[in-house]
Amino acid sequence: MTVNVKTLNDIIAPPGAAASALATEEYFVNMGPQHPIAHGSLRLVVRLDGETVREVIPVPGFVHRGIEKMAEHLSWRQLIHLTDRTDYLSALMNNWAVARTIEQAAGLATNDRIETVRTIVAELQRLQSHALWWGVLGMDLGAFTPFLYGFREREVISEIFEDTIGARLTMNYIQPGGLMYDIHPDFAQKTKRVLAYLKPKIDEYGTLLSGNVILQERLRNIGVLPAARAIALGCTGPVLRASGVPCDLRKVEPYGVYASAEFDVPVGSKGDCWDRYCVRIEEMRQSIRIVEQLIDHIPEGPHTTVKFGARIKVPEGIHYGQIETARGILGVTIVAGGKADAPYRLHFRSPNFNNLWAVTELARGWRIADIIAIQSTLDLVVPDIDR
Repeated sequence: MTVNVKTLNDIIAPPGAAASALATEEYFVNMGPQHPIAHGSLRLVVRLDGETVREVIPVPGFVHRGIEKMAEHLSWRQLIHLTDRTDYLSALMNNWAVARTIEQAAGLATNDRIETVRTIVAELQRLQSHALWWGVLGMDLGAFTPFLYGFREREVISEIFEDTIGARLTMNYIQPGGLMYDIHPDFAQKTKRVLAYLKPKIDEYGTLLSGNVILQERLRNIGVLPAARAIALGCTGPVLRASGVPCDLRKVEPYGVYASAEFDVPVGSKGDCWDRYCVRIEEMRQSIRIVEQLIDHIPEGPHTTVKFGARIKVPEGIHYGQIETARGILGVTIVAGGKADAPYRLHFRSPNFNNLWAVTELARGWRIADIIAIQSTLDLVVPDIDR
């Protein structure tokens, strides 16, 4: 069997076609790596026929830092701080994914207080992430005001994190066996105040942007991703659920204290840009619902079950864990063995990496301006793609 391998140069410099009166001239446009829509350094090579997109070729790798390789030289506790530098808008959930995998592998127990606080801060960050996404989507499509509103909501949640964690973006808080610090004394009170503030703001989003006829024209029936293709491409999170697949690890494989919380999993019906928009808006309401159920019932107990100076021992073998971040499933594979206090190998199954490749199918046949809407509704964080 012969396998033909094409390089990027082969694709963008194909052999010339026969001359024809009906032939059109195709050309290539680079969107990125420095481009406002990229939300990071991502290059898209777009093959165009006039304004019609014939092919999109993603070229990632511009912010690759070798995080998975760096983890091999750090202890089980030290490597956690690398996770918040991948998908920095899901930093706490990334912390949790790795810490939980280490806990499962090493047999480390936690307590109800730890798991409740983890669940609350994860949902607060999901709210924070989706609010920023909403604002950025508006700006991507030409409406600057939503960007200011989205950051306004992000800031009030960041203040809660800053009180307890001491950071607002790259937060290294969830550790194997517990939390870096216990919650601030005003954590519950401030959280309830923020939830009361956010509820009408999400309704305000509908008035400001969701009901806008221009936005709907830019999103409805654009970039349709059928459920079968979403599954085949490995898409997860809101991208998958917008295509009608109700897969959410918080429901199908509950962790933390999600099993004790009542919430719905929003799903779309068509899988277009509009469904991806609506799913995230509804997820914000569901995150508020989850936190409201938990905030007055945080159990007493220590914030960690493992002393900070204790040496964590992970049995030799391959260990896997996963959780649902704001952009989908983050899977963590750890290979232990050969080193007493560090992973032999570590690999992230990044939700952003898989969701990125959906653009190769979603954009084909649409106009170049539609790529902006399609990529924005995929909600990509580029450092999580490159790592």
